[in-house]
Amino acid sequence: MDPMTLIMLGLVAVLIFFMFRNSKKRQSQMAEMQNNMQPGAEVMLQSGIFGTIIAVDDEENRVTVMSGTSTIVVHRNAIGQIVTPVDAPVEESEAATLAPDDDPTFGERFTAAEAAPTADDAVVEIEDVPAVEKTEDKNSDKE
Repeated sequence: MDPMTLIMLGLVAVLIFFMFRNSKKRQSQMAEMQNNMQPGAEVMLQSGIFGTIIAVDDEENRVTVMSGTSTIVVHRNAIGQIVTPVDAPVEESEAATLAPDDDPTFGERFTAAEAAPTADDAVVEIEDVPAVEKTEDKNSDKE
């Protein structure tokens, strides 16, 4: 066999390998999503409707979803993705706990008592800022 034929067969083998790998990954994601379908989970249907699962009927493969004030009964496969699972922990963002000016400067050390905010820290005095005189723009169009 010539080298080009071997290269082509090698590329076809690699392509087939990745196809099987991708399909197994997709199947495991679908199985995980089907396991997370529990009452109380917020989901998005494939049509783009958001709702909360009320009941799951495994025998009939039906899911009852409440969207706003409407209740919809859909097939299990109509659920596109689970937005928030039932047992999802509520994560507190780091940005909410730290203010941008809380960072010490390089080499600065402080104790825990100094770092704790007090009610006095909330009061900020504003200094008098000199008024800026408005000057006429020299480049403006003159009539």
